[in-house]
Amino acid sequence: MPKVSQRHLDARRAEILAAARRCFLRDGFHATSMQDLLLEAGLSAGAVYRYFASKQDMIAAIAEENLREVVAEVDKVVNRESAVGLGELLADLFRVIEAKHRENGFAAMALLVWSESLRDPKLAERIRTTLTQVTADLARIVRESQETGDLPSDIAAEPLTQVIVATVPGYILQLATFGPGGVAGLPDAVRAVWPDRSAPAR
Repeated sequence: MPKVSQRHLDARRAEILAAARRCFLRDGFHATSMQDLLLEAGLSAGAVYRYFASKQDMIAAIAEENLREVVAEVDKVVNRESAVGLGELLADLFRVIEAKHRENGFAAMALLVWSESLRDPKLAERIRTTLTQVTADLARIVRESQETGDLPSDIAAEPLTQVIVATVPGYILQLATFGPGGVAGLPDAVRAVWPDRSAPAR
């Protein structure tokens, strides 16, 4: 029997998760049955169970994808070779999140995942770990902004960073609720709230 390539396995797994996303966004996690998922994917039970032992495994995989995408984008912006202001960083992150939402319902799925974390301790811990990592990554930029006078220096960097990190779930909530048109002005708004005084005027 010919060996199945890793590329084929990865593509099939992604196909199953894409079908699961569509089901979950349409009906929610708990109103979606495994039969619903099999029908949406157009695959046999054996083909799906090869990758995921249960619906909960699919939920965990989708949550992991969402979290990984946010962390990757924060890392990409934070570790730019050229310095970037806090407002520009958030504006870029908002644009990426909006693009992901248009592609696969990212923001709506995030709300479902957050709700599920209230009953799933492992998922809640994964979200806490991600928030801790993102906060630590952004804290460096916050400290730099405090040193340049762009942010107040009489407040500790950690809670100030937490306030800034909190704007991202707020953006995601509004994106899921109002759609891309309802949040179109937010990238410019965060640039205005946290301007990069070292950059030329736009």
